[in-house]
Amino acid sequence: MKRFTAITIIIFLLMATTAAVLVPLNLSNRSREQDFYLGVSFNGNTTAEGKLLIDRVKSYTNLFVLQSFPISRNETAIYEILDYATSQGLNIVVNLLSSSNQSDWYWQFEVFKSARHRWGSLFLGAYYSDEPAGLQLDYNWTDFFDTYKGYFANNASRSGIHQVYAKLEDAMVNGTKPQNYDLEASVFFNYFNYDKAFIDLQSTGIKIFVSDYTLYWFDYMAGYDVVLAQFGSNSSYVEEVDLVRGAARLQNKEWGAILTWKYSEPPYLDTGEEIHRQMLEACKAGAKYIIIFNYPQLGDNPYGVMQEEHFKALESVANDVMATAKLRTISDESQAEAVLVLPRNYGWGMRRPDDVIWGFWPPDEKSAHIWDVLTKLILQYELRLDIVYDDPAFPVTGKYNHIYYWNQTL
Repeated sequence: MKRFTAITIIIFLLMATTAAVLVPLNLSNRSREQDFYLGVSFNGNTTAEGKLLIDRVKSYTNLFVLQSFPISRNETAIYEILDYATSQGLNIVVNLLSSSNQSDWYWQFEVFKSARHRWGSLFLGAYYSDEPAGLQLDYNWTDFFDTYKGYFANNASRSGIHQVYAKLEDAMVNGTKPQNYDLEASVFFNYFNYDKAFIDLQSTGIKIFVSDYTLYWFDYMAGYDVVLAQFGSNSSYVEEVDLVRGAARLQNKEWGAILTWKYSEPPYLDTGEEIHRQMLEACKAGAKYIIIFNYPQLGDNPYGVMQEEHFKALESVANDVMATAKLRTISDESQAEAVLVLPRNYGWGMRRPDDVIWGFWPPDEKSAHIWDVLTKLILQYELRLDIVYDDPAFPVTGKYNHIYYWNQTL
């Protein structure tokens, strides 16, 4: 997913200045209304490559995610590849890569507005931007404020995100770094309040998807309908599931998993065996969407980064999901029995004990205790734990058998 980080940074900065046929799979131990979508993303360069990938997976998947930069800038190619995917019975999610070019967005928005009429219920939604909370956590904000300090000072009297940035910058001066997490949460939400494309998509009622690797609660609070937790790198997929599922459950949203890079160099993806295990665990935990991030193209491999072992893993998961008798023997962990409640607006990454808070602050006096509680509860409950934030709008009472608060002693 890191391919799009530079593009995302540019978009966020601009926000500051501008206002075959396979039926949806179903787990036997879930309700019939709760469909399950399994598929791949397409990140290639041509419609021919896209059709080749569709033909490779159409007999055992039901979801195709368009995520190609060249095709996202070519209206004819967009329609050609998506028409072909839907003609083969695949549901589609469309990522046009959050263009910062307003002339591009004009016609791209027309693609989304016509999507339901053209593709009907096979169009699931728009994938917009990438890793917004991860960017918030890991971006170099010190350099950002050093660069734009004068700009925000001169525009502090304006309404909107200019003023919010100016207030935050004032709170950071002279090395004081006050623990003002509520203010930073408001800055994060204001990114989306002044993003015209995001507002346009919301106005249509289209589901808006995003993938991220941290702070999923705040992605939902910002207005996303579906968050795909990234499995890969060296993070614990158990913690990712606990965080994203808890956020989705309390906020009445949908969630999924996207299998991304294990390595920053070839072969990029983990082994087929490990990917199969993680996909099946996500399925058991209640994920509605499971996708393999298929980028980049390796050598002369016409399918992208996915090797034969990854296609076999995908097909095996599809067979596992369809085999009702087999799934009855697999424990259902889609509903957590316990919940950990974190402090309100506490944007700590929780990837390691010294992780940052909202990208600005080091761990505070709460962090070590939260880390200890988090570690013990994950060991005890694994995928049967949800992790949420204290918010009176989203109460936990009556929803879990066991409720733990961050300041408890275990």
